[in-house]
Amino acid sequence: MLKLAIYGKGGIGKSTTSANLSVALAEMGYKVMQIGCDPKADSTKNLTGGVKIASVLSITKDKRIHEISIEDVVHEGYKGVYCVEAGGPEPGIGCAGRGVISVLEFLTKLDVYNKLGIDIVLYDVLGDVVCGGFAVPLRAGYAELVYEVTSGEMMAMYAANNIAKGIKRFAERGGKVRLGGLICNERNAFLEKENVSMLADRLGSRVVKFVPRDNIVQESEMVGKTVLEFAPESVHADVYRQLARTILDNQTYSIPTPMDDQAFESMLNAAR
Repeated sequence: MLKLAIYGKGGIGKSTTSANLSVALAEMGYKVMQIGCDPKADSTKNLTGGVKIASVLSITKDKRIHEISIEDVVHEGYKGVYCVEAGGPEPGIGCAGRGVISVLEFLTKLDVYNKLGIDIVLYDVLGDVVCGGFAVPLRAGYAELVYEVTSGEMMAMYAANNIAKGIKRFAERGGKVRLGGLICNERNAFLEKENVSMLADRLGSRVVKFVPRDNIVQESEMVGKTVLEFAPESVHADVYRQLARTILDNQTYSIPTPMDDQAFESMLNAAR
């Protein structure tokens, strides 16, 4: 089973990327499960017609884990993609990473991946929150390959460098986790391709795909759909299909070489 984690700062488009990637992989005949690891529990809503599914954490408020069935938390979305949401507490209450811990414990306990015959599991993980719960997919070995969604904006690249620090830490402790590359979700930032390519090089990795900015993404999401469902014949849909093929064919994984803050600032200054 291929275990992927898509990390990136909030609002960078990792859920959009994850959902479209899941559909692209399902189109290729794979049984795919997407697990949303964000307290907002909205990673999979464009796979389920714009409707947010019940999260594991919300269900465990009323039931103990041993009382929950697979059908309670696993929902079949577009193209047969299995959808799961970890969820989280109300803002300001409790640990935001608790939902991630709960969902992974649940899926392991019920042997969900084997029972459903999952070929590829994709974790959509928030990457700019300092909370141990969000590191669980990497720390506990649930995800082995990480792709970071970023853009040419400074804070997105800063988050990508920080995420790389976490990958390096777990890899050096004996974990199997490796960085597969960066996905640039273009925002038409100044020298965007050059800066993201430079960042990837500094991290000892590469940019696996530049995803151009296109209003069709917003049009699709306004009606609760992925681009591949809303406009399957579009050029942008093919961008996600190309990304899926690149990830499946990728044999270049690395333990990243992140920068300290001073080196990161120096990189940005050199690019100006």
